[in-house]
Amino acid sequence: MYKRQHLHLISLGNTKKILNLVGTTSKEEIIQIVANKISREGEGKWIFGRGWDQNDWPIKEFPTRWDLDSVSPKNPVVLTRIDGHALWVNTVVLKKAGITKETPDPEGGKIIRDPETGEPTGILIDEAMSLVEKVVPSSTYEERKEMAILASQECSSLGLTTVHDAGVNLETIKIYKELINENKLTVRLYVMLRWPGDAVNIYLEKGPEIGYGNNYLTIRSIKMFADGALGSRGAALFEPYSDDPTNTGLITFDPDKAFEIMKKALEKGFQVCVHAIGDRANRLVLDLFEKAFKSVPQVKDHRFRIEHAQVLTKEDIPRFAKLRVIPSMQPTHATSDMYWAEDRLGPERVKWAYAWKSLLNTGAKIAGGSDAPVESANPLWGIYAACTRQDHKGWPEGGWHPEQKVSRYEALKMFTIDAAYAGFEEKIKGSIEEGKLADIVVLSKDILSIPAKEILNTRVEMTIVGGKIVYQR
Repeated sequence: MYKRQHLHLISLGNTKKILNLVGTTSKEEIIQIVANKISREGEGKWIFGRGWDQNDWPIKEFPTRWDLDSVSPKNPVVLTRIDGHALWVNTVVLKKAGITKETPDPEGGKIIRDPETGEPTGILIDEAMSLVEKVVPSSTYEERKEMAILASQECSSLGLTTVHDAGVNLETIKIYKELINENKLTVRLYVMLRWPGDAVNIYLEKGPEIGYGNNYLTIRSIKMFADGALGSRGAALFEPYSDDPTNTGLITFDPDKAFEIMKKALEKGFQVCVHAIGDRANRLVLDLFEKAFKSVPQVKDHRFRIEHAQVLTKEDIPRFAKLRVIPSMQPTHATSDMYWAEDRLGPERVKWAYAWKSLLNTGAKIAGGSDAPVESANPLWGIYAACTRQDHKGWPEGGWHPEQKVSRYEALKMFTIDAAYAGFEEKIKGSIEEGKLADIVVLSKDILSIPAKEILNTRVEMTIVGGKIVYQR
């Protein structure tokens, strides 16, 4: 049985409706894709896309608005980086948002500027994205419902029976409840309320909501963001980036305000899950968690989580098990980033990045996920990455930093029983046992015994949720 945590359900559904830029190999290729879309849509229409990654291009530099302007003088173009932590927009969008060379960087964000003129280049990092998002036309309620249905169906086809949706608002909760009531949702949801936001304030007053709609929806978690992403150099590091010596990344929340919410969450029975990628961000979050636990000592079983826990210091690795903090990690991040991660971090710091085995050796439980649509939602790809640390072509031989590989069984646990534990659901999910929910996945091969490479060729034959077949190949 698969239980996969940490993805973004409606964002996953949205990728079915916008330009899919995953796998593109140059900015020129993307510019042509945008040009083709404009020729079909017509002048003035907004153009959206997601999935570009400058690390996959021959010249690994951020693109600019001027690159897009050549094909989109009258169409607003908004292209989200693969990790969701940067936007590439054209001049039309910057004008609509009122972003000029005089616009200051917002707290927790960065406007990339031309080093000679100071003009914004069209790349907006982390909180700077909000400057554009306020002028972007929103999808309708019905469109977002359709996105949730599409994503739910995709998850079922991949053998996912529960997903942890990392950061939702009140409207999204309403959509999920409607779809559950209409029997249109095929996957169970454990959702994290996005902070800051009204949903957090309301639920901290009313308390957790567990098992809505015959265990299809649970709301008992709060999602925060402590920093940005490694690929866009927004992850907060102690020392500067090896390939950007003036930059140590961004802390994207107010630690004092975050601590107050953490404390209140403990008092009200909520879990806190914090996005932290860089070593500085992870240390900060661990410190805040430890302080919160000491402030509310009566709560022993808190299961607070760090989402990603990507770059750690050797000293902080044992703190996860000691504090009973769950590292919620995505194995395919390592195999996507391994081509350039050492350029970002250097040869010493990279040893403690994506450090699954080191964490397991201290007694920590790792919850495995994908962060879709940042990566494919396919849990088999995550299990393959965890036990091989290789790409789908088998590179590098022996695995990238093979000392951090986990066993096949450990990888399976990350995506099943330990992911269930990360949502307080190990008594009803995560393994096939009498008395648990009848959520079962039938695979074409035994992934514990076949050669590792064949995990990638394994197919989901059937997905069963609550005894009902929701997908059959």
